[in-house]
Amino acid sequence: MKRPAYVTDERLRHFISEAIKEDVADGDHSTLASVPANMIRRAHLIIKDNCILAGIDLAQEIFHYYDRDLQIEVLKKDGEAVKKGDIAFIVSGSARSILTMERFVLNCMQRMSGIATYAHDTAKLVEGTKTKILDTRKTTPNFRMCEKWAVYIGGAQNHRFGLYDMIMLKDNHNDYAGGITASVTSTVKYLKEKGKQMLIDVETRNLDEVKEALATQAVDIIMLDNMSLAEMKDAVELIGGAAKTEASGGITKEGVQAIAAAGVDYISSGAIIYAAPVKDMSLKAF
Repeated sequence: MKRPAYVTDERLRHFISEAIKEDVADGDHSTLASVPANMIRRAHLIIKDNCILAGIDLAQEIFHYYDRDLQIEVLKKDGEAVKKGDIAFIVSGSARSILTMERFVLNCMQRMSGIATYAHDTAKLVEGTKTKILDTRKTTPNFRMCEKWAVYIGGAQNHRFGLYDMIMLKDNHNDYAGGITASVTSTVKYLKEKGKQMLIDVETRNLDEVKEALATQAVDIIMLDNMSLAEMKDAVELIGGAAKTEASGGITKEGVQAIAAAGVDYISSGAIIYAAPVKDMSLKAF
């Protein structure tokens, strides 16, 4: 599966190197004390929960970053539906290297596969509608790349990656600025001065704020935050395609079908990341 654009070599190296520093520090002394330096062995990754698999590509990067001589035979791919008992890959080489990277690889793959599964299941619920499921920035610091990558693997879509790649004027921005009109006007001026072209997404809490956002004629996406289904339907009709619509606030998997029926373009849900349960896996010597 093709990697999303934000999964760069630089980000991967930084993430992996910092995680190894955190876990290994001056040495995996359990392994160094008990396993001969020249021992060559194999281990396979056993799936213990049905899930959408995510993290195979990352696992290879982790193993090869730590030890270029490790060999990985990939049996299941990212995005593939796997079931309990399946073998995802076989890693061969230095027993010490396999043991030292074991938990790092498992931590990533278990978390990513949980997110990919939750994202996949949520996106399936709105199939056949125009609505797309988006993630949010409600991510784990320093693990965002992997969490958003898992959403992508699961078949949902990524919202902005960070604060730098899109304008999102939330309620606090608008309140501090003196209202939606002032906030958007200032933003348009800022973007022109900086020579930047960025989408503008504005949060609204009621139909009056929707009208105010529309009146600026500068908003690309109007976020309908914590609105009732009836309010969303009215907002979608009011907007009439003049901007994209995004339902947000308290979104769970159980509610997305009804929200999609209201006609919104996007449903942004932090829950597809933070509420996703991990999927159990083991790396076992054989």
